[in-house]
Amino acid sequence: MPNALRYLLFLPLLTLPALAQAADLDGSTLSLAWVLPFAGILLSIALFPIFAPGFWHHHFGKITACWTVLFLLPFTASFGAGSAISLIVHALVSEYIPFIMLLLALYTVSGGILVGGSLHGSPKVNTAILAIGTALASIMGTTGAAMLLIRPLLKANDNRKHRVHVVVFFIFLVANVGGGLTPLGDPPLFLGFLKGVTFGWTFQHMLLPVLALSAALLLVFFLLDSHFYRREDEEFKPHHDQPLRLYGKRNFFLLAGVVGAVLLSGFWQPGIHLEVAGVHAELQNLVRDGLLLLLALASLWLTPKQVRAGNEFNWDPILEVGKLFAGIFITIGPAIAILRAGSSGQLSALVHAVSGPDGQPVNGMYFWMTGLLSSFLDNAPTYLVFFNLADGNAVTLMGPLAQTLLAISMGAVFMGANTYIGNAPNFMVKAIAEQRGVAMPSFFGYMLWSVSILLPLFVLMTWLFF
Repeated sequence: MPNALRYLLFLPLLTLPALAQAADLDGSTLSLAWVLPFAGILLSIALFPIFAPGFWHHHFGKITACWTVLFLLPFTASFGAGSAISLIVHALVSEYIPFIMLLLALYTVSGGILVGGSLHGSPKVNTAILAIGTALASIMGTTGAAMLLIRPLLKANDNRKHRVHVVVFFIFLVANVGGGLTPLGDPPLFLGFLKGVTFGWTFQHMLLPVLALSAALLLVFFLLDSHFYRREDEEFKPHHDQPLRLYGKRNFFLLAGVVGAVLLSGFWQPGIHLEVAGVHAELQNLVRDGLLLLLALASLWLTPKQVRAGNEFNWDPILEVGKLFAGIFITIGPAIAILRAGSSGQLSALVHAVSGPDGQPVNGMYFWMTGLLSSFLDNAPTYLVFFNLADGNAVTLMGPLAQTLLAISMGAVFMGANTYIGNAPNFMVKAIAEQRGVAMPSFFGYMLWSVSILLPLFVLMTWLFF
Protein backbone atom coordinates (compact mmCIF):
# COMPACT_ATOMS: atom_id res chain seq x y z
CA MET A 1 0.00 0.00 0.00
CA PRO A 2 2.66 2.51 -1.01
CA ASN A 3 0.18 5.28 -1.83
CA ALA A 4 -1.25 5.21 1.68
CA LEU A 5 2.26 5.25 3.17
CA ARG A 6 3.17 8.30 1.11
CA TYR A 7 0.08 10.10 2.40
CA LEU A 8 0.99 9.16 5.97
CA LEU A 9 4.41 10.79 5.61
CA PHE A 10 2.67 14.13 5.17
CA LEU A 11 0.22 13.83 8.06
CA PRO A 12 2.28 15.94 10.48
CA LEU A 13 2.06 18.87 8.06
CA LEU A 14 -1.70 18.63 7.98
CA THR A 15 -2.11 19.76 11.58
CA LEU A 16 -1.20 23.34 10.69
CA PRO A 17 -4.06 25.63 11.80
CA ALA A 18 -4.17 27.36 8.43
CA LEU A 19 -5.12 24.09 6.78
CA ALA A 20 -7.57 22.85 9.40
CA GLN A 21 -11.01 22.91 7.82
CA ALA A 22 -14.14 20.84 8.19
CA ALA A 23 -13.99 17.56 6.31
CA ASP A 24 -17.74 17.50 5.67
CA LEU A 25 -18.96 18.85 2.35
CA ASP A 26 -22.20 20.78 1.97
CA GLY A 27 -23.95 18.38 -0.38
CA SER A 28 -26.80 20.82 -1.06
CA THR A 29 -24.41 23.03 -3.06
CA LEU A 30 -22.72 20.27 -5.06
CA SER A 31 -23.44 19.40 -8.67
CA LEU A 32 -23.61 15.79 -9.79
CA ALA A 33 -20.59 16.57 -11.98
CA TRP A 34 -18.43 16.09 -8.87
CA VAL A 35 -19.44 12.42 -8.88
CA LEU A 36 -17.98 11.80 -12.36
CA PRO A 37 -14.44 10.82 -11.24
CA PHE A 38 -15.91 8.31 -8.80
CA ALA A 39 -18.10 6.96 -11.60
CA GLY A 40 -14.97 6.85 -13.78
CA ILE A 41 -13.23 4.54 -11.31
CA LEU A 42 -16.27 2.26 -11.22
CA LEU A 43 -16.50 2.16 -15.01
CA SER A 44 -12.77 1.48 -15.26
CA ILE A 45 -13.14 -1.48 -12.91
CA ALA A 46 -16.04 -2.69 -15.03
CA LEU A 47 -14.75 -2.11 -18.56
CA PHE A 48 -10.95 -2.34 -18.63
CA PRO A 49 -10.84 -6.04 -17.63
CA ILE A 50 -13.16 -6.74 -20.59
CA PHE A 51 -11.58 -4.61 -23.31
CA ALA A 52 -7.95 -4.25 -22.13
CA PRO A 53 -7.30 -6.89 -19.47
CA GLY A 54 -3.51 -6.89 -19.82
CA PHE A 55 -3.28 -3.11 -19.58
CA TRP A 56 -5.60 -3.07 -16.56
CA HIS A 57 -3.67 -5.81 -14.78
CA HIS A 58 -0.42 -3.86 -15.00
CA HIS A 59 -1.74 -0.31 -14.60
CA PHE A 60 -4.96 -0.38 -12.53
CA GLY A 61 -3.23 1.60 -9.77
CA LYS A 62 -2.16 4.32 -12.18
CA ILE A 63 -5.64 4.49 -13.75
CA THR A 64 -7.22 4.87 -10.32
CA ALA A 65 -4.67 7.54 -9.42
CA CYS A 66 -5.48 9.45 -12.64
CA TRP A 67 -9.20 9.58 -11.81
CA THR A 68 -8.33 10.69 -8.28
CA VAL A 69 -6.14 13.52 -9.60
CA LEU A 70 -8.86 14.51 -12.09
CA PHE A 71 -11.14 14.93 -9.08
CA LEU A 72 -8.66 16.69 -6.77
CA LEU A 73 -7.42 19.33 -9.25
CA PRO A 74 -10.81 20.99 -9.93
CA PHE A 75 -11.86 20.42 -6.31
CA THR A 76 -8.76 22.30 -5.11
CA ALA A 77 -9.36 25.07 -7.62
CA SER A 78 -13.01 25.43 -6.53
CA PHE A 79 -12.77 25.00 -2.75
CA GLY A 80 -9.14 25.73 -1.94
CA ALA A 81 -6.12 23.65 -0.92
CA GLY A 82 -7.25 23.51 2.72
CA SER A 83 -10.56 21.89 1.87
CA ALA A 84 -8.90 19.45 -0.53
CA ILE A 85 -6.33 18.41 2.08
CA SER A 86 -9.05 18.12 4.69
CA LEU A 87 -11.08 15.87 2.40
CA ILE A 88 -8.05 13.64 1.73
CA VAL A 89 -7.21 13.40 5.43
CA HIS A 90 -10.82 12.63 6.32
CA ALA A 91 -10.94 9.88 3.71
CA LEU A 92 -7.65 8.40 4.87
CA VAL A 93 -7.79 8.83 8.65
CA SER A 94 -11.50 8.25 9.26
CA GLU A 95 -12.22 5.65 6.59
CA TYR A 96 -9.39 4.24 4.48
CA ILE A 97 -6.73 3.49 7.09
CA PRO A 98 -9.12 1.73 9.54
CA PHE A 99 -10.65 -0.12 6.57
CA ILE A 100 -7.33 -1.29 5.12
CA MET A 101 -5.79 -2.10 8.53
CA LEU A 102 -8.65 -4.44 9.37
CA LEU A 103 -8.45 -6.10 5.95
CA LEU A 104 -4.65 -6.34 6.20
CA ALA A 105 -4.82 -7.98 9.62
CA LEU A 106 -7.51 -10.47 8.61
CA TYR A 107 -5.83 -11.23 5.28
CA THR A 108 -2.39 -11.75 6.85
CA VAL A 109 -3.53 -13.78 9.86
CA SER A 110 -5.95 -16.01 7.96
CA GLY A 111 -3.29 -16.49 5.26
CA GLY A 112 -1.11 -18.06 7.94
CA ILE A 113 -3.61 -20.89 8.54
CA LEU A 114 -3.14 -23.80 6.14
CA VAL A 115 -5.74 -26.52 5.74
CA GLY A 116 -3.65 -29.50 4.65
CA GLY A 117 -4.96 -32.53 2.83
CA SER A 118 -7.80 -32.27 0.39
CA LEU A 119 -11.50 -32.85 0.08
CA HIS A 120 -13.52 -34.24 -2.77
CA GLY A 121 -15.28 -31.22 -4.27
CA SER A 122 -18.67 -32.87 -4.48
CA PRO A 123 -21.93 -30.91 -4.15
CA LYS A 124 -22.34 -32.07 -0.53
CA VAL A 125 -18.80 -31.10 0.46
CA ASN A 126 -18.96 -27.75 -1.35
CA THR A 127 -22.29 -26.91 0.25
CA ALA A 128 -20.91 -27.85 3.68
CA ILE A 129 -17.87 -25.58 3.22
CA LEU A 130 -20.12 -22.70 2.16
CA ALA A 131 -22.37 -23.28 5.17
CA ILE A 132 -19.40 -23.33 7.57
CA GLY A 133 -17.98 -20.15 6.02
CA THR A 134 -21.36 -18.43 6.27
CA ALA A 135 -21.53 -19.25 9.99
CA LEU A 136 -17.93 -18.14 10.61
CA ALA A 137 -18.40 -14.81 8.82
CA SER A 138 -20.32 -13.26 11.71
CA ILE A 139 -17.68 -14.43 14.20
CA MET A 140 -14.45 -13.51 12.43
CA GLY A 141 -15.74 -11.08 9.81
CA THR A 142 -16.49 -11.70 6.16
CA THR A 143 -12.85 -11.02 5.22
CA GLY A 144 -11.47 -13.43 7.82
CA ALA A 145 -13.87 -16.25 6.92
CA ALA A 146 -13.39 -15.70 3.18
CA MET A 147 -9.58 -15.71 3.39
CA LEU A 148 -9.59 -18.78 5.64
CA LEU A 149 -11.77 -20.97 3.43
CA ILE A 150 -11.38 -19.81 -0.18
CA ARG A 151 -8.10 -21.68 -0.71
CA PRO A 152 -9.34 -25.04 0.69
CA LEU A 153 -12.50 -24.68 -1.41
CA LEU A 154 -10.51 -23.98 -4.57
CA LYS A 155 -8.20 -26.90 -3.81
CA ALA A 156 -11.16 -29.23 -3.35
CA ASN A 157 -12.42 -28.24 -6.80
CA ASP A 158 -9.17 -27.80 -8.70
CA ASN A 159 -9.84 -30.85 -10.91
CA ARG A 160 -13.31 -29.71 -11.90
CA LYS A 161 -14.06 -28.01 -15.20
CA HIS A 162 -17.14 -26.17 -13.87
CA ARG A 163 -16.15 -24.18 -10.78
CA VAL A 164 -16.89 -20.51 -11.45
CA HIS A 165 -20.29 -20.87 -9.80
CA VAL A 166 -18.60 -22.22 -6.66
CA VAL A 167 -16.62 -19.00 -6.25
CA VAL A 168 -19.61 -16.81 -7.12
CA PHE A 169 -21.76 -18.40 -4.41
CA PHE A 170 -18.82 -18.21 -2.01
CA ILE A 171 -18.84 -14.42 -2.56
CA PHE A 172 -22.62 -14.30 -2.07
CA LEU A 173 -22.61 -16.28 1.17
CA VAL A 174 -19.26 -16.09 2.94
CA ALA A 175 -18.11 -12.64 1.80
CA ASN A 176 -21.50 -10.97 2.34
CA VAL A 177 -24.68 -12.58 3.70
CA GLY A 178 -22.92 -14.52 6.46
CA GLY A 179 -21.64 -11.34 8.08
CA GLY A 180 -25.11 -10.12 8.96
CA LEU A 181 -25.51 -11.50 12.48
CA THR A 182 -23.09 -9.37 14.50
CA PRO A 183 -21.28 -6.03 14.29
CA LEU A 184 -18.07 -8.03 13.83
CA GLY A 185 -19.38 -9.53 10.63
CA ASP A 186 -19.63 -6.51 8.35
CA PRO A 187 -18.41 -2.87 8.58
CA PRO A 188 -21.89 -1.25 8.29
CA LEU A 189 -23.11 -3.15 11.32
CA PHE A 190 -19.98 -2.20 13.22
CA LEU A 191 -20.68 1.47 12.48
CA GLY A 192 -24.19 0.94 13.83
CA PHE A 193 -22.67 -0.60 16.95
CA LEU A 194 -20.49 2.50 17.41
CA LYS A 195 -23.66 4.61 17.04
CA GLY A 196 -25.37 2.71 19.87
CA VAL A 197 -27.05 -0.30 18.21
CA THR A 198 -26.51 -3.17 20.62
CA PHE A 199 -24.98 -6.56 19.84
CA GLY A 200 -28.16 -8.25 21.02
CA TRP A 201 -30.44 -6.19 18.79
CA THR A 202 -28.39 -6.97 15.69
CA PHE A 203 -28.32 -10.71 16.36
CA GLN A 204 -31.98 -10.95 17.34
CA HIS A 205 -33.38 -9.00 14.39
CA MET A 206 -30.96 -10.14 11.69
CA LEU A 207 -31.08 -13.85 12.62
CA LEU A 208 -34.19 -14.79 10.67
CA PRO A 209 -33.31 -12.81 7.49
CA VAL A 210 -29.75 -14.20 7.46
CA LEU A 211 -30.98 -17.77 8.02
CA ALA A 212 -33.70 -17.45 5.37
CA LEU A 213 -31.46 -15.99 2.68
CA SER A 214 -28.55 -18.33 3.51
CA ALA A 215 -30.78 -21.40 3.36
CA ALA A 216 -32.25 -20.32 0.01
CA LEU A 217 -28.81 -19.67 -1.48
CA LEU A 218 -27.37 -22.93 -0.18
CA LEU A 219 -30.30 -24.85 -1.68
CA VAL A 220 -29.91 -23.10 -5.06
CA PHE A 221 -26.17 -23.76 -4.96
CA PHE A 222 -26.58 -27.45 -4.14
CA LEU A 223 -29.00 -27.96 -7.04
CA LEU A 224 -26.79 -26.00 -9.45
CA ASP A 225 -23.58 -27.69 -8.32
CA SER A 226 -25.21 -31.11 -8.60
CA HIS A 227 -26.19 -30.26 -12.18
CA PHE A 228 -22.65 -29.22 -13.12
CA TYR A 229 -21.13 -32.16 -11.25
CA ARG A 230 -23.17 -34.65 -13.25
CA ARG A 231 -21.80 -33.07 -16.44
CA GLU A 232 -18.16 -33.52 -15.37
CA ASP A 233 -16.13 -36.17 -17.14
CA GLU A 234 -14.87 -38.89 -14.83
CA GLU A 235 -11.29 -37.74 -15.34
CA PHE A 236 -12.17 -34.36 -13.80
CA LYS A 237 -13.78 -35.83 -10.68
CA PRO A 238 -11.44 -36.23 -7.70
CA HIS A 239 -11.95 -39.64 -6.11
CA HIS A 240 -9.81 -39.74 -3.00
CA ASP A 241 -9.93 -37.52 0.04
CA GLN A 242 -6.78 -36.92 2.03
CA PRO A 243 -7.08 -36.43 5.80
CA LEU A 244 -7.37 -32.78 6.75
CA ARG A 245 -4.79 -31.18 9.01
CA LEU A 246 -4.46 -27.63 10.27
CA TYR A 247 -1.13 -25.82 10.24
CA GLY A 248 -0.39 -22.40 11.69
CA LYS A 249 -2.87 -22.91 14.52
CA ARG A 250 -1.40 -20.11 16.63
CA ASN A 251 -2.96 -17.72 14.10
CA PHE A 252 -6.35 -18.58 15.60
CA PHE A 253 -5.21 -16.78 18.76
CA LEU A 254 -4.18 -13.82 16.61
CA LEU A 255 -7.63 -13.89 14.95
CA ALA A 256 -9.14 -13.68 18.42
CA GLY A 257 -6.86 -10.68 18.98
CA VAL A 258 -8.24 -9.02 15.84
CA VAL A 259 -11.79 -9.53 17.12
CA GLY A 260 -10.75 -8.17 20.52
CA ALA A 261 -9.14 -5.07 18.98
CA VAL A 262 -12.31 -4.29 17.03
CA LEU A 263 -14.50 -4.79 20.09
CA LEU A 264 -12.17 -2.61 22.18
CA SER A 265 -12.76 0.37 19.91
CA GLY A 266 -16.49 -0.05 20.40
CA PHE A 267 -16.61 -0.52 24.17
CA TRP A 268 -13.72 1.72 25.27
CA GLN A 269 -14.59 5.41 24.84
CA PRO A 270 -11.96 7.53 26.68
CA GLY A 271 -13.09 10.76 25.00
CA ILE A 272 -9.55 11.59 23.83
CA HIS A 273 -8.81 12.54 20.25
CA LEU A 274 -6.17 14.10 18.05
CA GLU A 275 -7.02 16.88 15.62
CA VAL A 276 -5.75 16.20 12.09
CA ALA A 277 -6.70 18.89 9.55
CA GLY A 278 -10.08 19.34 11.20
CA VAL A 279 -10.65 15.58 11.47
CA HIS A 280 -11.03 13.93 14.89
CA ALA A 281 -8.77 10.87 15.20
CA GLU A 282 -10.13 9.19 18.33
CA LEU A 283 -7.72 7.42 20.65
CA GLN A 284 -9.62 4.12 20.71
CA ASN A 285 -9.51 3.95 16.91
CA LEU A 286 -5.79 4.74 16.79
CA VAL A 287 -5.14 2.03 19.39
CA ARG A 288 -7.27 -0.43 17.42
CA ASP A 289 -5.43 0.25 14.17
CA GLY A 290 -2.06 -0.02 15.92
CA LEU A 291 -3.05 -3.36 17.46
CA LEU A 292 -4.24 -4.66 14.09
CA LEU A 293 -0.91 -3.77 12.49
CA LEU A 294 0.99 -5.45 15.34
CA LEU A 295 -1.14 -8.60 15.00
CA ALA A 296 -0.43 -8.74 11.27
CA LEU A 297 3.30 -8.38 11.93
CA ALA A 298 3.13 -11.02 14.65
CA SER A 299 1.50 -13.42 12.22
CA LEU A 300 4.26 -12.86 9.68
CA TRP A 301 6.87 -13.48 12.38
CA LEU A 302 5.25 -16.52 14.02
CA THR A 303 4.01 -18.41 10.96
CA PRO A 304 6.52 -20.81 9.32
CA LYS A 305 7.28 -19.84 5.72
CA GLN A 306 6.25 -23.25 4.42
CA VAL A 307 2.73 -22.70 5.77
CA ARG A 308 2.29 -19.52 3.73
CA ALA A 309 3.95 -21.22 0.76
CA GLY A 310 1.37 -24.01 1.03
CA ASN A 311 -1.34 -21.33 0.82
CA GLU A 312 0.43 -19.71 -2.16
CA PHE A 313 0.19 -16.57 -0.05
CA ASN A 314 1.16 -13.27 -1.70
CA TRP A 315 0.25 -9.61 -1.37
CA ASP A 316 -1.39 -9.09 -4.76
CA PRO A 317 -5.06 -9.30 -3.64
CA ILE A 318 -4.65 -6.88 -0.72
CA LEU A 319 -2.57 -4.52 -2.88
CA GLU A 320 -5.30 -4.49 -5.53
CA VAL A 321 -7.95 -3.69 -2.93
CA GLY A 322 -5.68 -1.12 -1.30
CA LYS A 323 -4.98 0.82 -4.49
CA LEU A 324 -8.54 0.75 -5.83
CA PHE A 325 -10.22 1.69 -2.57
CA ALA A 326 -7.76 4.53 -1.87
CA GLY A 327 -9.17 6.24 -4.97
CA ILE A 328 -12.73 5.19 -4.19
CA PHE A 329 -12.65 6.58 -0.64
CA ILE A 330 -11.31 9.96 -1.82
CA THR A 331 -13.60 10.42 -4.83
CA ILE A 332 -16.71 9.06 -3.08
CA GLY A 333 -16.91 12.13 -0.82
CA PRO A 334 -19.22 14.26 -3.00
CA ALA A 335 -21.58 11.33 -3.67
CA ILE A 336 -22.03 10.69 0.05
CA ALA A 337 -22.36 14.44 0.76
CA ILE A 338 -25.11 14.83 -1.86
CA LEU A 339 -26.98 11.89 -0.37
CA ARG A 340 -26.52 13.27 3.13
CA ALA A 341 -28.05 16.58 1.99
CA GLY A 342 -31.35 14.74 1.64
CA SER A 343 -34.10 16.68 -0.07
CA SER A 344 -31.75 19.66 -0.51
CA GLY A 345 -29.33 17.72 -2.71
CA GLN A 346 -29.47 16.73 -6.35
CA LEU A 347 -30.34 13.16 -5.42
CA SER A 348 -33.46 14.28 -3.57
CA ALA A 349 -35.58 11.88 -5.64
CA LEU A 350 -33.85 8.95 -3.94
CA VAL A 351 -34.48 10.49 -0.53
CA HIS A 352 -38.16 11.09 -1.25
CA ALA A 353 -38.49 7.50 -2.45
CA VAL A 354 -37.94 6.15 1.07
CA SER A 355 -40.71 8.21 2.70
CA GLY A 356 -44.46 8.11 2.27
CA PRO A 357 -46.77 11.14 1.84
CA ASP A 358 -47.14 11.27 5.62
CA GLY A 359 -43.37 11.43 6.11
CA GLN A 360 -43.22 7.94 7.59
CA PRO A 361 -40.48 5.60 6.36
CA VAL A 362 -41.27 3.10 3.63
CA ASN A 363 -39.24 0.17 4.90
CA GLY A 364 -39.19 -1.80 1.67
CA MET A 365 -37.73 1.22 -0.12
CA TYR A 366 -35.15 1.70 2.63
CA PHE A 367 -34.06 -1.90 2.00
CA TRP A 368 -33.76 -1.41 -1.76
CA MET A 369 -32.25 2.10 -1.75
CA THR A 370 -29.66 1.23 0.90
CA GLY A 371 -28.89 -2.01 -0.92
CA LEU A 372 -28.64 -0.68 -4.45
CA LEU A 373 -26.40 2.19 -3.40
CA SER A 374 -24.31 -0.19 -1.27
CA SER A 375 -23.75 -2.24 -4.42
CA PHE A 376 -21.77 0.59 -6.01
CA LEU A 377 -20.84 2.91 -3.14
CA ASP A 378 -19.05 1.70 -0.04
CA ASN A 379 -21.73 0.05 2.10
CA ALA A 380 -20.44 1.47 5.40
CA PRO A 381 -20.99 5.21 4.66
CA THR A 382 -24.17 4.35 2.74
CA TYR A 383 -25.48 2.64 5.89
CA LEU A 384 -24.68 5.78 7.90
CA VAL A 385 -26.46 8.05 5.39
CA PHE A 386 -29.72 6.11 5.66
CA PHE A 387 -29.25 5.55 9.42
CA ASN A 388 -29.15 9.35 9.85
CA LEU A 389 -31.89 9.90 7.29
CA ALA A 390 -34.27 7.57 9.15
CA ASP A 391 -33.72 9.20 12.53
CA GLY A 392 -30.08 8.99 13.63
CA ASN A 393 -30.96 8.01 17.19
CA ALA A 394 -30.11 4.38 17.94
CA VAL A 395 -32.68 4.13 20.74
CA THR A 396 -35.51 5.24 18.45
CA LEU A 397 -34.29 3.05 15.59
CA MET A 398 -34.10 -0.02 17.82
CA GLY A 399 -37.58 0.75 19.17
CA PRO A 400 -40.42 2.32 17.15
CA LEU A 401 -38.37 2.28 13.92
CA ALA A 402 -36.92 -1.21 14.37
CA GLN A 403 -38.19 -2.37 10.98
CA THR A 404 -36.54 0.61 9.30
CA LEU A 405 -33.20 -0.17 10.94
CA LEU A 406 -33.62 -3.80 9.92
CA ALA A 407 -34.24 -2.71 6.30
CA ILE A 408 -31.11 -0.53 6.32
CA SER A 409 -29.01 -3.31 7.87
CA MET A 410 -30.25 -5.97 5.47
CA GLY A 411 -29.76 -3.75 2.42
CA ALA A 412 -26.21 -2.74 3.34
CA VAL A 413 -25.06 -6.29 4.18
CA PHE A 414 -26.92 -8.43 1.66
CA MET A 415 -26.64 -6.28 -1.45
CA GLY A 416 -22.91 -5.85 -1.09
CA ALA A 417 -22.92 -9.13 -3.02
CA ASN A 418 -24.43 -7.52 -6.12
CA THR A 419 -21.09 -6.37 -7.56
CA TYR A 420 -17.38 -7.01 -7.13
CA ILE A 421 -17.01 -3.59 -5.48
CA GLY A 422 -19.95 -3.91 -3.09
CA ASN A 423 -17.72 -5.35 -0.36
CA ALA A 424 -13.93 -5.54 -0.20
CA PRO A 425 -13.69 -9.34 0.29
CA ASN A 426 -15.44 -9.80 -3.07
CA PHE A 427 -12.42 -8.41 -4.88
CA MET A 428 -9.97 -10.40 -2.78
CA VAL A 429 -11.77 -13.68 -3.42
CA LYS A 430 -11.89 -12.90 -7.15
CA ALA A 431 -8.15 -12.17 -7.22
CA ILE A 432 -7.23 -15.38 -5.37
CA ALA A 433 -9.51 -17.47 -7.60
CA GLU A 434 -7.92 -16.00 -10.72
CA GLN A 435 -4.46 -16.75 -9.35
CA ARG A 436 -5.59 -20.37 -8.99
CA GLY A 437 -6.67 -20.51 -12.63
CA VAL A 438 -10.41 -19.90 -12.28
CA ALA A 439 -11.70 -17.81 -15.21
CA MET A 440 -13.83 -15.46 -13.13
CA PRO A 441 -16.55 -13.48 -14.92
CA SER A 442 -16.08 -9.81 -15.80
CA PHE A 443 -17.70 -7.04 -13.76
CA PHE A 444 -20.89 -7.24 -15.80
CA GLY A 445 -20.61 -11.02 -16.10
CA TYR A 446 -20.64 -11.29 -12.33
CA MET A 447 -23.64 -8.93 -12.19
CA LEU A 448 -25.46 -11.33 -14.51
CA TRP A 449 -25.08 -13.96 -11.80
CA SER A 450 -26.20 -11.60 -9.04
CA VAL A 451 -29.17 -10.23 -10.98
CA SER A 452 -30.33 -13.72 -11.95
CA ILE A 453 -29.97 -15.29 -8.52
CA LEU A 454 -29.94 -12.59 -5.84
CA LEU A 455 -32.54 -10.10 -7.07
CA PRO A 456 -35.44 -12.60 -7.10
CA LEU A 457 -34.45 -13.62 -3.57
CA PHE A 458 -34.33 -9.98 -2.49
CA VAL A 459 -37.86 -9.54 -3.84
CA LEU A 460 -38.86 -12.52 -1.70
CA MET A 461 -37.11 -10.99 1.33
CA THR A 462 -39.04 -7.75 0.77
CA TRP A 463 -42.32 -9.66 0.76
CA LEU A 464 -41.38 -11.66 3.87
CA PHE A 465 -40.07 -8.87 6.07
CA PHE A 466 -41.49 -5.55 4.85
